[in-house]
Amino acid sequence: MFKRVIPFSLLLCSLTLQAEVQTQDVVYKIDDEEFTAYLAYDDAIKEPHPGVLVFPQWWGLSDYEKGRARMLAEMGYVALAVDMYGTGKLTDEPEQAKTWMQAVTADKEWWRERALKAMEILRDQKQVAADDVAAIGYCFGGGTVLQAAYAGADLDGVVSFHGSLPAADEEEANRIVTPLLVLNGGDDPFVSDEVQLEFQQKLEQNPALDWQIITYGGARHSFTDPGADKRGIPALKYDAKADQRSWRAMRHFLQDVFAD
Repeated sequence: MFKRVIPFSLLLCSLTLQAEVQTQDVVYKIDDEEFTAYLAYDDAIKEPHPGVLVFPQWWGLSDYEKGRARMLAEMGYVALAVDMYGTGKLTDEPEQAKTWMQAVTADKEWWRERALKAMEILRDQKQVAADDVAAIGYCFGGGTVLQAAYAGADLDGVVSFHGSLPAADEEEANRIVTPLLVLNGGDDPFVSDEVQLEFQQKLEQNPALDWQIITYGGARHSFTDPGADKRGIPALKYDAKADQRSWRAMRHFLQDVFAD
């Protein structure tokens, strides 16, 4: 496994070589349907290093998730922002986003297959240490990374930001082999206390599971997205403190899971 001392030394190497984050599209197919993901990495890091999948909000793969991928690359990871709908499917219309999302989530196995295929694509990148891959997700993407965990995906860690919290059944809970970090807003109307309680109770069916939930008081849905307030949806609101604190929690979590 990748040890914590290595990212620090790689960071020093990056600074010395005045590296620049490189980005490129990665096109692949699932059952003849084309998808276009977005890869970001630091080209000064010559040896394979950890990879992080970035799963998008229900709008589709946007500049927001691509920006997060670049931020992860600046931290010394190889990041792949994932396309869950198919090449070119990006919208600002809630009804269209809902339609696309429901087309994926209606079939749980198909939902998971798309996530697991992205994991395979990231592992195949020459810059990636194939045994060191984690996943983060936002909103719909937060539910997606949990579904990957329920499928027993061999990931080093999973982070859900203001995500849906689909509850695992007993079999799914016992399949989880990855640590989970769930970061949600205390005033998120899409995640009721009852939903969160059921989510926790299902996880507790697996006593060996490493999981934690952090709730940011007063934060609404999409609290990490600076563009949330422009959507015209009262449930969505950017919260700078919750954004910064949740990113910091994710950073520490990734350092821990990749050091094990």
